[in-house]
Amino acid sequence: MTRIRLGMVGGGKDAFIGGVHRIASRIDGRFDLVAGAFSSTPKRSAESGAALGVDPDRCYPSFEAMAEAEAAREDGIEAVSIVTPNHVHAEAAEAFLERSIHVICDKPLAATAEQAEAMRTAVAGSKALFILTHNYTGYPMVRQARTMVAEGAIGAIRVVQVEYPQDWMTDSVESTGDNKQAEWRTDPARSGAGGSVGDIGTHAYNLACFVTGLAAESLAADLQSFGPGRSLDDNAHVLLRFGGGARGMLWSSQVAPGNENALRLRVYGDKGGLEWAQEDPNALWFTPHGEAKRLIRRGGGGAHEAANAVSRIPAGHPEGYLEAFATLYAEAADAIRAVQQGSDREAARALLPGIEDGMAGMAFIAACVASSQRDAAWTKL
Repeated sequence: MTRIRLGMVGGGKDAFIGGVHRIASRIDGRFDLVAGAFSSTPKRSAESGAALGVDPDRCYPSFEAMAEAEAAREDGIEAVSIVTPNHVHAEAAEAFLERSIHVICDKPLAATAEQAEAMRTAVAGSKALFILTHNYTGYPMVRQARTMVAEGAIGAIRVVQVEYPQDWMTDSVESTGDNKQAEWRTDPARSGAGGSVGDIGTHAYNLACFVTGLAAESLAADLQSFGPGRSLDDNAHVLLRFGGGARGMLWSSQVAPGNENALRLRVYGDKGGLEWAQEDPNALWFTPHGEAKRLIRRGGGGAHEAANAVSRIPAGHPEGYLEAFATLYAEAADAIRAVQQGSDREAARALLPGIEDGMAGMAFIAACVASSQRDAAWTKL
């Protein structure tokens, strides 16, 4: 299968998430990075492109210039990865969508509700796919959990608990001058209204919804900013009321010493429960009510085809974050080729997160902020 010609907006030298996207796009050999506007600074974009081996003529000073030039080329990019701070997502996505170039965008969707609505309008008016990289949906045992819930293994869902604590912002790292990620993530103009709740809380919320098939109808949120002078929340406690009567709790924190990327999900129904932890991703605990707890491992006995289909290596070998990201890229490649061959856009997207998942994340952030401003009052999404 011929590789998809890929461009990138953002993700220049020393940018963590850009490197992750590039690795993920290469793991299954489905994409070739051939162009980029790797920085808002033209000189830095050119330097980054040179370091990545991209043709200098296809290293652009801006995403606008890149979209125009690549759309006019016979060998122009077929898809673009947007890995910038949140406030750039909307304009960049629109520039490529209006030229029918498929968009793979980092989360959350945007910095503001207005930007998000503009993105939804652009997606609706384009023939191209829009894919949002909620990468935790790509883990094999997350796919296993989703399938077990759908098949009724734990019965009717009653309780959902999800948490994502980190510790990297326990100190005021944004004020040191050498942590650009911390600087923009704590800046409302670039990050949006949510701090931890927007950065990692949206991951936790998306994971809970993906596995259970539920969506929250209302929530009560208590957001804190423990960092001195920090404008956005660095800790969030959220109560959730899901459709169908299930109840949930969500905790996101970036000031929890001893936690690196401790994303965990627990789902309990009237027939059993499931537990999964991102830092031990190849294991899923299943407890049928009244029976002993069972361990289901990636590639082992009891693993569902939904999990096996996105596993690459034999059981017992660690498979995690990069591979889960790569699963989204591989599925994006399949979807892009299917659309190019005339398939329905939504059918081709299958399990890939898209614009509506992004809008759900934006609604979650907005409701959390509104609720916290009213002393954790219950707020509809």
